[in-house]
Amino acid sequence: MDRRRFNTALLASGAAALLPQGVRAQGGPEADWPKQIVRIVVPFPAGGTSDALPRLIADVLTQVWKQPVVIENRPGAGGNLGAEVVAFAPPDGYTLLAAPPPPIAINHNLYPKLGYDPTKFKPITIIGSATNVVDVSNKLDVSTIAELIAKAKANPGGINCANQGNGSTSHLTAALFESRAGVKFNHVPYRGTAPALADLVAGHVDIFFDNISQSLPQHRAGMLKMIGVCALERSSDVPEVPTLSEQGLPGFSAGAWYGMMAPPGTPDALIEKINRDVVAIIRSPEVTRKFVEQAAKPIGNTPQEAAAFIAAEEKLWGGVIKQANVKIGSG
Repeated sequence: MDRRRFNTALLASGAAALLPQGVRAQGGPEADWPKQIVRIVVPFPAGGTSDALPRLIADVLTQVWKQPVVIENRPGAGGNLGAEVVAFAPPDGYTLLAAPPPPIAINHNLYPKLGYDPTKFKPITIIGSATNVVDVSNKLDVSTIAELIAKAKANPGGINCANQGNGSTSHLTAALFESRAGVKFNHVPYRGTAPALADLVAGHVDIFFDNISQSLPQHRAGMLKMIGVCALERSSDVPEVPTLSEQGLPGFSAGAWYGMMAPPGTPDALIEKINRDVVAIIRSPEVTRKFVEQAAKPIGNTPQEAAAFIAAEEKLWGGVIKQANVKIGSG
């Protein structure tokens, strides 16, 4: 079913097949919200998973809410610029944030000073997640995690490890790997996934802890080697690739997730309404299918569950940053 037909079908049901009764019969001031355009700020460039997943949701929300829901890309400073826009927006639900971990759960441990307090955002839901994987250049003579660790120990700092930018989940996943495996890489930061992946395929760098959805096509085409999945279970997209747990690093789990947040002070009743509408869309068969096509796992949890998840992620990555002494401007 194409997007137009899917949206039309959703409208025809009044979203009745998707939305709980509470959404259709609210009695508070949020009952007739929204009355104008809603913008969802994505603090990273268009084209990646962090942009694609919110767009899928925004397309359907436009139909459900009968108001335009637009994605506004505001990249810069590791996601901080876009996040700051939302942090100081009116708490009326008309400006929301959809972002991966850095501006929500990482950057306040990394930057000396932020222009906003990420702990004050009101979580709406975790949209979805995607595991990280260990990609290696075809020019690097390793095919397993054990071989990678052995080569890294034999040549400390001699393996060039690409990342999406200092403080990104790819950078911190590599730092977590270093800590667990007892190795040291030479970190090479890039401005996003695309240039890092291009240099990996070209053999200019050796390894890349990448999001699976981005490097899956290159792996399938034989342009790089995917040698490990950073999750507790194998990925259905690459069932032949063992997890890091299976390869000597038990419990190793790291990846990207995508949260939807509201400005500080947004009323709880409005948070609950947005949550119910968004979660119903995420769990609809068509949107679920489109998530899976991008190697992303749909989640759609409650605001309370999202808050607890974010707190756990902040603790995890804060510990990695402290232990590895990761700093902005360092490799």
